[in-house]
Amino acid sequence: MSELFPFTLALGDDALIAAQRLAEWSTRAPEMEEDIALSNIALDQLGAARLLLSYAGELEGAGRDEDALAYLRDDREFRNCLLVELPNGDFAVTMAKLLVLSAYQVPLYTALAGCPDERLAAIGGKARKESAYHLDHAALWVRRLGDGTEESHRRMQAGIDQVWAYADELFAARPDAPVDPATLRSEFDDTVTAVLAEATLTLPEVGWTPAGGRDGVHTEHLSYLLAEMQVVHRAHPGARW
Repeated sequence: MSELFPFTLALGDDALIAAQRLAEWSTRAPEMEEDIALSNIALDQLGAARLLLSYAGELEGAGRDEDALAYLRDDREFRNCLLVELPNGDFAVTMAKLLVLSAYQVPLYTALAGCPDERLAAIGGKARKESAYHLDHAALWVRRLGDGTEESHRRMQAGIDQVWAYADELFAARPDAPVDPATLRSEFDDTVTAVLAEATLTLPEVGWTPAGGRDGVHTEHLSYLLAEMQVVHRAHPGARW
């Protein structure tokens, strides 16, 4: 097993679970244009997940492909961050989650594009462009809601307050990885702080910060998400469409 496997698997799991959550907005977004936008962002995340999980399967060397890694693991085997498995909540919560995730993924994939591993560099080069769009989209909505009506401001602040504590887990040091997430924190903070200032929102104070996803210790929400995501594959193992 390659030493790159845990890192690649974790990034693939982040993208896969984020895609599944965003896909839940299909036909439920506040307007038709947003319904399409969130579906496209979900597809971008799914595309990155496929590339990363396919490579992770090769790095593991155990004969598991992207489908086996996606559909035939239980929750304790997933290595995604806790942020992406949290329920969507209302639209403001989802935009807060997308802002935090994309503000992390942009510098992550940008750094990955310059790493020595050619496969990871190619994935990073593709995914950073998509993540930049995700960040712009989330930032637009956070500013629009935060600096909008009294009710939209209240909801957007509540969304930021709800998800902010989960950001720390994204930047846990991984010195053995081709990109150490700890080195990305300052760029992330600068990006999010600027968006929140323009949105007239307050950066939450953080006390206890949840963690454990990278070690397979998840919230109860992931089990329910996986049950829905994996049911067809597990009910018809080996099926070909």
